[in-house]
Amino acid sequence: MKTRRDIASTAAERRRPGRTQRIRAAGIATLLIGAVACSAAPAVATTTLVRGGGPAAGFGGYAAYGGYATAVSQPATASQSAGVVLIETVLPYQNAQAAGTGMVLTATGQVLTNYHVVEGAGTITVTFATTGQSFQATVVGTDPSADVALLQLTGASGLTTIKADDDHTHVGDSVTAVGNAGGTGTLSAAAGTISSLTASVTAASEGSSGSETLSSMIETTADVVSGDSGGPLFDAEGEVVGIDTAASVGGQIDGYAIPIARALSVVDQIRSGTETSSVRIGPAAFLGVELTSGANAYRYAGNVGSDSGATVSGLVSGGAAASAGLQAGDVITSVNGHAIGTAADVSAALVGANPGDQVSLGWTDTSGAAQTARVALGASPVA
Repeated sequence: MKTRRDIASTAAERRRPGRTQRIRAAGIATLLIGAVACSAAPAVATTTLVRGGGPAAGFGGYAAYGGYATAVSQPATASQSAGVVLIETVLPYQNAQAAGTGMVLTATGQVLTNYHVVEGAGTITVTFATTGQSFQATVVGTDPSADVALLQLTGASGLTTIKADDDHTHVGDSVTAVGNAGGTGTLSAAAGTISSLTASVTAASEGSSGSETLSSMIETTADVVSGDSGGPLFDAEGEVVGIDTAASVGGQIDGYAIPIARALSVVDQIRSGTETSSVRIGPAAFLGVELTSGANAYRYAGNVGSDSGATVSGLVSGGAAASAGLQAGDVITSVNGHAIGTAADVSAALVGANPGDQVSLGWTDTSGAAQTARVALGASPVA
């Protein structure tokens, strides 16, 4: 089975998400998150999803390719575009970019989107497709485990908002997924029906802190594609029933959405200003390093040994890691005394850390020498 590459490029290389498979009666489908970097399932069934590194994980537009289905959509209407925004992010590494979608919740500029759309972003620009008006955005708070983020637009007022559904949703209901499909900067709409209200999706992000399971997701036949992440799933009344979050690619495309009521409950928790074990308010602790798994990813002379560890592929100037003396090609082997086997282990070791916290790092430099340092974590630029 062929896989497809992310269409987004950094200055140095293209990012390639990992993949997993779901067996269908018709064959095998590759699953991926419904965002682009440029950037009826029973309750017991679990769909496994692999999400690529960076703020937006997924692939580009879905033309027919090696047995993959062709997504069917059309330009979004004016009513479908009201309160829906285009999101563009820039990472603090190599000017990597990503694109996704969001929904306006308040006239003063609070915007709901998926966490993976803005994860790791250095800057976030939000644009209204209908007017071309753009705003810079900051992250008010996030729940990475629920894949939900709340943004605040700077200087916004008098904005049109979406209307959340307050009825019961049923299997067989007609729905329309709207989003920034393919990261093209325009909104498209894909019609379908709800096939399940109990789908379960496990997302494992390369280079992130492991995986999370999103349960009781809305599964639809709407052709959700990359860039749609964070966009609305409308019902026949034009009310939002979910957030477009993931999609399958193969003989048939299925879309997966987080129920809007669940997302808004996270928003309420963020607005309360009280952090929980899953909800974070404001910036996260920031090491300022981009990592890949494996000690031999950069085959510098003298950098030999096992393939365990997290190789530094980029650093943020002035960040904690750069200030400690780490350089591209170094391999992080421990954090606070915990052995590091992969890039994900670094993120896991920093879970619960706050800006300003002191952590000890151990690494092997490009000459093969072991190094240690104690550093103060910074604050993430945005998310």
